[in-house]
Amino acid sequence: MPNRIPAYMSDFAGSCASSPRTAAREWFAEAKLGLFLHYGLYSIPGGEWNGQQVFNRNNADQPVAEWIQFHGLIPVADYAKLKDSFTAEKFDADFITDLAIEAEMKYVNITTRHHDSFCLFETAETEFNSVNSPARRDLVKELAEQCQKKGLGLFLYYSHGRDWKHPHAPTRDWGGTARPAYDQRPPEYLDDHDVDLGQYISFLKSQITELLTHYGPIAGIWLDGEGVLKKYGDLNGGLDNAIELLQVHELYEHIRNLQPQCLVSYKQGVTGTEDFLTPERTHFGLGDKTDLLEINTTIQEHSWGYNKYTRHRKDAEELMDTLRMARTLPANLLLNTGPRADGSLVEEEVNALRDLGHKIRNEGWPSG
Repeated sequence: MPNRIPAYMSDFAGSCASSPRTAAREWFAEAKLGLFLHYGLYSIPGGEWNGQQVFNRNNADQPVAEWIQFHGLIPVADYAKLKDSFTAEKFDADFITDLAIEAEMKYVNITTRHHDSFCLFETAETEFNSVNSPARRDLVKELAEQCQKKGLGLFLYYSHGRDWKHPHAPTRDWGGTARPAYDQRPPEYLDDHDVDLGQYISFLKSQITELLTHYGPIAGIWLDGEGVLKKYGDLNGGLDNAIELLQVHELYEHIRNLQPQCLVSYKQGVTGTEDFLTPERTHFGLGDKTDLLEINTTIQEHSWGYNKYTRHRKDAEELMDTLRMARTLPANLLLNTGPRADGSLVEEEVNALRDLGHKIRNEGWPSG
């Protein structure tokens, strides 16, 4: 925990000094609205591979973008070559944070490392990162600096347990989405009996440590991969077994020791000790089970990462309806935008967010 009160929590300085986590929960309960950014190598193909749109292998009507490696069964080596085209030349953290403020948002969340294992930050743990790409940029650092300057909270999305590149990550024995269902084992993957889960856990902990020690005060670590843990539990004697194997309790403790005000979330909940739950698109009845809830959803019709085939994006009125649904629970709303390959935001989504902010200022917040 930094010595000074984080800028985004300036209104909670008194309670933050005595109980950082309690103050952070109070801040989050009042934050109401946040901006989600899904950006990475998957933004380059934009839902297309070899000239063909890629769909969910289990739902032919569902297009994919950030899951393109998994559903397109793209070889690990071929997918990794996308790094050579990652320039992020139009990724503008100043513009993004100004947009969030204009939309009346109080925090921003970015995919520091998605399931493909590509990192948007400088890390000693892997060369598969944005600083080691043509971009030569630490995008998390740039966003952190702008959030601190403008008093926005910064949440860091991190894929946990689902990794399609690391040789010691959980294998398909952990469940159907742990790794793509390649017909033959890629040379980058080890035989299951050679996988050392301890090396993967060390990798996770080291990267979380980097994220919590290099970028100033962090509002929260937002973990994704719940389905892998729960599926492994279904197959191997219960969820507690998966939690123990991946040392989830220890990870939460490590996060809170490094930054006591840093909130922890893990989708619909894994251990029951998360600070808030954050289901996708709807609340699944979770409003009755927690005092802190966030609904995360997309502005485009389905994909989280940029998808060039998207046929519909929500306008401000539809976004206001979504916010109204969230506030009646009550829950925060985390609205996702997927930047294009070059890091620029889709103009239609930018305009919708600006218009949403205008509506909030003129009509007020929906009751919660």
